[in-house]
Amino acid sequence: MTQTAGSPDNPLRVAVIGSGPAGFYAAGQLLSAADLTVEVDLYDRLATPWGLVRAGVAPDHPKIKSVTRVYEKTAAKPGFRYHGNVEIGTDVSHDELASAYHAVLYAIGAPTDRRLGIPGEDLPGSHAATEFVAWYNGHPDYADHEFDLSAKRAVVIGNGNVALDVARMLALTPEELAVTDTADHAIDALRHSSVEEIVVLGRRGPAQAAYTNPELRELADLEAADVVVDPADVALDEHSRAFIESDAADVTARRNVEIVTAFAATPPSGKPKRVVLRFLASPVEILGSDRVEGVRIVRNELTSELRAQPTGETEDIACQLVLRSIGYRGTPIPGVPFDDGRATIHNSDGRVTREGTEEPVPGVYTAGWIKRGPSGVIGTNKKCAQETVTHLLADNEAGALPEPSTTPGELLGALEDRGVEVVDYAGWELIDAHEKGLGEPHGRPRVKLVRRAEHLMHAAASKVRG
Repeated sequence: MTQTAGSPDNPLRVAVIGSGPAGFYAAGQLLSAADLTVEVDLYDRLATPWGLVRAGVAPDHPKIKSVTRVYEKTAAKPGFRYHGNVEIGTDVSHDELASAYHAVLYAIGAPTDRRLGIPGEDLPGSHAATEFVAWYNGHPDYADHEFDLSAKRAVVIGNGNVALDVARMLALTPEELAVTDTADHAIDALRHSSVEEIVVLGRRGPAQAAYTNPELRELADLEAADVVVDPADVALDEHSRAFIESDAADVTARRNVEIVTAFAATPPSGKPKRVVLRFLASPVEILGSDRVEGVRIVRNELTSELRAQPTGETEDIACQLVLRSIGYRGTPIPGVPFDDGRATIHNSDGRVTREGTEEPVPGVYTAGWIKRGPSGVIGTNKKCAQETVTHLLADNEAGALPEPSTTPGELLGALEDRGVEVVDYAGWELIDAHEKGLGEPHGRPRVKLVRRAEHLMHAAASKVRG
């Protein structure tokens, strides 16, 4: 172990892995630590930062994306460096990182989807909503994915904000899409979409739905789509009524019930598309032989514990497109303890712990979804990161962090020797400026570059200038 790091002669060196909200909040808090000299190297496997703010937030929600201004202030702080296009576990190992820094903090999010585990889930035409979201947001891993939008009816499985984002994107008009930063390939495909009805399935009732009030309310603002809800589908059962009337229900749940009830009381106005909200329904099979032809659902009822219990009553919904939106799932990093059941890094309040124990792994930390699971909104990650950083700084104060045996400079030199094209923050700023320049003539925030080769080409100019 080392003496307390954090002096100008011996800065506290921290590698933060993942440049989404949790990573940037952690970096900002570390660099703002009082009376400490801290150096933070922020790594990301993509050339572009911001995580799900860039690749997950719906393109028609530009105000949410303005949070990046906070992260830009962090990037301007002394001691901050960005290293994009570096994949941990492929380009560099955890052990190499741990040898070059006093601490390594993982904030890699939850990049994959949860599975339904039902027959037909992998039929052509059945997709994870995570893939669809990444595709329309221009994530380079999904730029070449194809989604057959010749379907007349699409079924979205899930009752959270991502499910509503997906439904809304399928319902937007070309004019509504044209002013967003939706990837060009997605704008073109959505412009020619034949989808007329989007059915959103929730396994429980409106009182238990996971979406937020603004996400639900804005469905009413869609120019070309009516919101359709069967009044019988939103009539509260005795358990939901008791829940809503109790102190256990927060204002979001109560307001969601009010909004959905208002939708049910509003007759369709004859718009060309429909978003149909259905509740107490779970998929038990995706139907079809060579591709999706429908979804078989079972009607649920709620137990006194507000769990969904199948009644045995089934129904087949004909459709040609299924988007599964039942949650994100974390993936392991080689060499870092992982909890397979929770799909998170094994930790105690942000301190990474050895599997099956509460024993901390010295100098290893985690924050964000990979720490706590995929829950909360962007701002939730600020408090989550603060908890982790507080423990990290306390461990440094106690002299409990390992002494690095190499330096970040040596590590970056090794990456260069391996042919890894590391993108620094100046390189990202060139990508950013280019995208904004492409979007400005068309009244768009940006036109995203969606391929790694394009990112690297534009970022390389920063090194030439340097």
